[in-house]
Amino acid sequence: MSSTLSGCAIMTGSPLTHPQQKQALPSAVLSQHEDHLSPATMDRLLHRSITYHLGAGDVVSVSVYTHPDLSIPGTSSTAIGLPGALVSNDGNIQLPLLGVVHVAGMTTVQLQARLTRLYARYVIDPKVAIQLQVAHSIRYYLLGEFTTPGLVYSDRPLNVLEAMALGGSVNLANANLRGAYVVQDGRKLPVNFHQLILAGDLQQNIPLQSGDTVVVPSVSTMRAYVFGAVVKPGPVPFVSGRLSLLQALSDAGMNESNLTIARLSEIRIIRSEGATGQFYVVNARRILDGKAAPFFLKSGDIVFVPQTDISSWNQALQLLLPSLQTVNALLNPFVSIKYLTH
Repeated sequence: MSSTLSGCAIMTGSPLTHPQQKQALPSAVLSQHEDHLSPATMDRLLHRSITYHLGAGDVVSVSVYTHPDLSIPGTSSTAIGLPGALVSNDGNIQLPLLGVVHVAGMTTVQLQARLTRLYARYVIDPKVAIQLQVAHSIRYYLLGEFTTPGLVYSDRPLNVLEAMALGGSVNLANANLRGAYVVQDGRKLPVNFHQLILAGDLQQNIPLQSGDTVVVPSVSTMRAYVFGAVVKPGPVPFVSGRLSLLQALSDAGMNESNLTIARLSEIRIIRSEGATGQFYVVNARRILDGKAAPFFLKSGDIVFVPQTDISSWNQALQLLLPSLQTVNALLNPFVSIKYLTH
């Protein structure tokens, strides 16, 4: 029968606890450094101009100079009482002479160029003007700790805070801001919600694209990820918002049988939020022996327990990458973008 870790020694059947000390203990952190996503990467991901693309529910006016019979609103009005052509659920509009024209996914400039080509079959040198009258296709998905989560609509492109306001207020007492994220085009963006909401860092208030998802998870979803010389590698849940390193190791199956092959004195921890990653080397052996203070994890931390001496962080990352691939969808954006995106 295997034994579990204890704060002071190996004790059969004992849950992981921390030694009781009357005096403050030194830190178990041996080294720490910080890294950031490159400015070029951040610019590519976050600072793209948001161009509006037409979609179902939008209303556009079409004007063909000196040809009022071909112009809309000149000859048409939508069911919602506004002059113009309504984009149908199929992404089409109905125009004089041309009939059904598919416009979904196009910008107004692209639509202008297309209609100019089409009308050139019937009119000499047509001058076509397009104007967006009503934008009904802009939508965002708000999930998690919002008072009114779900699908929301806007008549103009919004930034993160403006979109979040459409979901009512955020239940900050139950929100895991360090685990919050934006999904755009199927990938998480490195937005630091902790800094945005609690510190007012408006650099994190990026513009959104229609269809983006903003997720503010509950504290009940807080997890750390433990890999390496443990019996049960993978996610470890927090309890009431707290999780110490030794508790995480115990939950991951660190016990008497595998303690001898684990390099507890060289545990690597990656902590990330937004575009920043912090890298720790922690001596858990000193914590276990009662010679160093407990090390508490944060949501999203990645813990690696090596089986042999690790000469550098590059070596540790090479050993970690296969494990990280298995939980890539759950990781904070920094790690995914920095190491798993090609």
